[in-house]
Amino acid sequence: MERLTAQDLMLLWPDELGWPEDIGALAILDGTRLLDPDGCFRIEAVRHVIQSRLPLVPRFRQLLYTPRRGLGWPLWVDDRSFDLAEHVRVLPLTAPADEAQLLVTVERLRRRWLERSRPLWEMWFLPGLSGGRVAMFIKMHHTIADGAAGVALLGAFLDLDADVPTTLAPPWTPASMPSSRDLIEDNLRLRVQAARSALSKLFQPVTTLQQMREAWPAVREGFIKERAPRTSFNLPIGPSRELAVIRSSLDVAKQIAHTYDAKLNDVLMSAIAGGLRDLLRGREELVEDLVLRAFVPVSLHNEEHGRARGNQDGMMFVPLPIGEPDPVRRLWLIAAESAERKKHVVRPPEGIIARNRLLQRATMRRFARQRWANVYVANIFGPPMQLYLAGAQLLEVFPVVPISANITLGIAALTYAGQFNITVVADAQACPDVEVFAEGVRKSLQALSPFPTSR
Repeated sequence: MERLTAQDLMLLWPDELGWPEDIGALAILDGTRLLDPDGCFRIEAVRHVIQSRLPLVPRFRQLLYTPRRGLGWPLWVDDRSFDLAEHVRVLPLTAPADEAQLLVTVERLRRRWLERSRPLWEMWFLPGLSGGRVAMFIKMHHTIADGAAGVALLGAFLDLDADVPTTLAPPWTPASMPSSRDLIEDNLRLRVQAARSALSKLFQPVTTLQQMREAWPAVREGFIKERAPRTSFNLPIGPSRELAVIRSSLDVAKQIAHTYDAKLNDVLMSAIAGGLRDLLRGREELVEDLVLRAFVPVSLHNEEHGRARGNQDGMMFVPLPIGEPDPVRRLWLIAAESAERKKHVVRPPEGIIARNRLLQRATMRRFARQRWANVYVANIFGPPMQLYLAGAQLLEVFPVVPISANITLGIAALTYAGQFNITVVADAQACPDVEVFAEGVRKSLQALSPFPTSR
């Protein structure tokens, strides 16, 4: 019986407030093997490949079931009426579609709510791009995976070679729904475990106090010591998004980091700071001495690379010196601050407080007026080699992250096969000028590059 963890549950409540917590990826594929001679997408052939890999991704055939009061937290149960055709679908673009048309279509698909009556994922194929290319947009609910685990799940459908034969998946027999008695016993067992853990902490006050002392600096740095400045784009989010993509070379980004004795993540944060500077200046707002704050998830996964599962993220808050006009000095400032902030990663809460649903919901409602961060930034490490889906070469991949509360700008970078590609997800009302921000990020990367041009 697999219950949601406390961290998973925190990702479920935003749905109730109109902040869908869906993560995803937009991929561009070589369509040579995906289209028949008439140009029609071979959807059944692709479904056959996806079907063969489902045993590697059990969550994709499971429902999120919320039992009645007294039977414990939500849990994953097998979908006895699972139909792959409801999840792997095709939506042709009007050919030849450009990138703007593609992003508008992806936004339409992103806005579709994932029905709780079905497993919480969808995979859409979008033929019609120029050059015979085909786009793929996959999304899943955040309760299934975080960024690192999402990359691992997507990897289950990918191959190292275009000619890997498709094998038949073994017959699947869904497990029975647990009975009320099973749920009561499991809930009681979990409550007893939680009570024992709490009592253990009470009977070991020295150890407990030491753990609290170790955690306090991170909590103080993240939530108490500093506040995020008010900006024109930190407003309650609406339902619509504007998307922008930024292409960059991983080699160039690594060379920038090496040249200035920084990390790859520092290069990303510095470029984002440059984009925010241009965004606010474009709105004729003062940026002198302005320091914004970025909410940055920190992976706590210990699994082998590519095998991460579930949600295991901490968080840190990184200052972004928007007022600094020199991109090199801005990078140095961010690198120094990031190195310090990594010592104060806020870990997910544990114990009785973490398991209190009322407290979780109350915290989430207050989040709409939070002053902890101005933007959300994720840096996800993907596979370094070229991969294939159903025999089609995966040309590019762009991550798509959710935004919530009053954080109207979400930025995610993903490394893949020598690429360092960035996606911007912006609230359409708060940031209709998202392309100004995206162009500022591109300019900042170019200004830092030791080469004449960057990809």
